Amino acid sequence: MRYELLLQTMTPGSPYEAARVDALLSERGVVARPDGVRRWSFKNGDVDIGELREGGQVVATELRVPLSDRPDLMREAVEAAAALASEAGVRLVDPQLGRSLTGNDDAGVMEQYVRTARYAGEVAGVPEAMGAGSYALETEGSRGFQLSTRMVLIAIGIFVVLYLVVDTLVGQLGGR
Repeated sequence: MRYELLLQTMTPGSPYEAARVDALLSERGVVARPDGVRRWSFKNGDVDIGELREGGQVVATELRVPLSDRPDLMREAVEAAAALASEAGVRLVDPQLGRSLTGNDDAGVMEQYVRTARYAGEVAGVPEAMGAGSYALETEGSRGFQLSTRMVLIAIGIFVVLYLVVDTLVGQLGGR
């Protein structure tokens, strides 16, 4: 599983200039593997690059960021792809969020990336993706007690109070 970003035309329906984007990607050191997939290397990992075709024509360039417990690669990829999009005269789109991105939009993208990575790690069984306890966003504070823990503590408190009330009433009635 991967998190995908798209480089598309600014105006839907207008022709996509894949050659211009490919030339800019080549300037940034993108290399083709023997299987034909292109790879963009960053400090924190590699991003695979592909083409999105509709009706036999290229309509977008796809950036496939691997899901992992190290989201620094995603931040790097969003910033670099936004700069590339600006230079190429195209827009960077996050299909999961359904909107265009700029280099400053990494907060919303990071939240969605973390949700996707957690899902992949917990439900889909992707080993390199993050599990529930492996990563927490810096913006999230400590969640404290979980709801089930609170309910157990409340129930114990209620039983202790009931015991003390019943014990006091039985003592006053001379039951001891």
